[in-house]
Amino acid sequence: MNDQDYRHAKRRAVRLVKAGDYAGAIEILQMLRDTPIKPPRKSYGLFWLAVCFVLVGGMLMGLGARSLRPSDPPAIVAPSPTLTASPTPEPLVPTRTPTLTVPPSSTITPSPTSTFSPTPSPAATQSPVPESTVTPTKPVITPATPRPPATSAGTSTPPAPLPPTPTSLPTETPIPISASDFTVPPHERFRLGVSLPGGAKGGYDLFTLRAGWVMDWAARSAPVLPPGVDYMPTVRMGGGKLSPDAATLTSVAAARPGSTWLISNEPDVRWQDNVDPVTYARLYHEAYTAIKAGDPSAIVAAGGIAQPTPLRLRYLDLVLEAYRNEFGATLPAQAWHIHNYMLHEERNSWGVDIPPGIPDNTGILYSIDDSGNLEAFRAQIYSFRRWMASRGYGGQPLIVSEFGVPMPEDYGFPPERMADFMRETWRFFLTAADGGLGDPNDGGRLVQRWCWFSLYYSVYPTGNLVDADGRWTLLGRTWISFVGD
Repeated sequence: MNDQDYRHAKRRAVRLVKAGDYAGAIEILQMLRDTPIKPPRKSYGLFWLAVCFVLVGGMLMGLGARSLRPSDPPAIVAPSPTLTASPTPEPLVPTRTPTLTVPPSSTITPSPTSTFSPTPSPAATQSPVPESTVTPTKPVITPATPRPPATSAGTSTPPAPLPPTPTSLPTETPIPISASDFTVPPHERFRLGVSLPGGAKGGYDLFTLRAGWVMDWAARSAPVLPPGVDYMPTVRMGGGKLSPDAATLTSVAAARPGSTWLISNEPDVRWQDNVDPVTYARLYHEAYTAIKAGDPSAIVAAGGIAQPTPLRLRYLDLVLEAYRNEFGATLPAQAWHIHNYMLHEERNSWGVDIPPGIPDNTGILYSIDDSGNLEAFRAQIYSFRRWMASRGYGGQPLIVSEFGVPMPEDYGFPPERMADFMRETWRFFLTAADGGLGDPNDGGRLVQRWCWFSLYYSVYPTGNLVDADGRWTLLGRTWISFVGD
């Protein structure tokens, strides 16, 4: 008898008892007592079903985890002037399109803009560590007496900005530079600078370039440089803090008395130092105080904007206003430095975007070809000199701490055009002078020193002087021909 029959028989016996048929119930119970009962068959179906669910669930979880795993980061191919990682890629160069054509441009008037996708951003450079002993270098620039107007410590509202000076033509030319057979006289070569994205750590031929100075977006107390080559340390502001910090700045300044310091690298560009005017003013004050504590003779150059367009001059005006409001005085500076690019100004587009703290959505909509627009290049220098004069800094030294063309060669900038661009920008720097705007200690010149971008940088190679193997490029050979004795 199986288990199911046994249960049925018991239920029948119970019914008989309830009906009063005790004899029938006893008979059934005796039968059940004498009849062996087969144990119920064990069922393993539910067990194996559960095992299958567990196995399938594990496989699905593994596949899901693999799909959610982040991809490996791209390899860093070259050092970069950016100090901190940027939350957004750097869309400096517009993404190429299948039908890209670059018409020649001769005016500062921008061409219509298109929508482009951003290109990847360079990676970050290391923070410098000061060495303990360094042989002091000679002063880079002899500054004119600072002219910012004095402001009382109790001033609560900034004075009204001075009106800009009228446009004026150069009133003197310090040296004649012919249009053909261009060379830089030996006594002027101290002005020539070149940026070193790999850092001032040796391994390059600056002697052949006759370069007078270098910068590398860092502040080193003992850069590895040939004799006679000056080094301009840079203070960064990425992430809203100084790099190096104030204590390191004081130490490096004490080790390099008389140096010219470049404060900030493109604070007006959100994938570079990216600080609003109030933050710039606060960090500038901190950096200035720390540097002067280590070296009272240091020459501190304010600025660092990507290009002196009206939009970015407004940014600097807000910096000056914030400094007056916070510290009750005019921002102190012994020189100014700027980059002189001609790049698209439009929010969330290619180029240099909109400065932090500025609500506008567009500025000058420079075209791709305007990166080599010589007329715009010259006009921006005059514009910045007029801004300096109207803000109380007239006659101070001006350093163009970075310039060149970041666009790829096939965007309309082959080596031959780049050679012309280098020659004509240098000729302008050497000859452009104005007795009312330029530095009176330098024959009225508008620009005292300038820095080419760059010796070698794979991300923006159009201006490279050497290739990846360290050989001179056509542009590098052009540079050498301009400084030949």
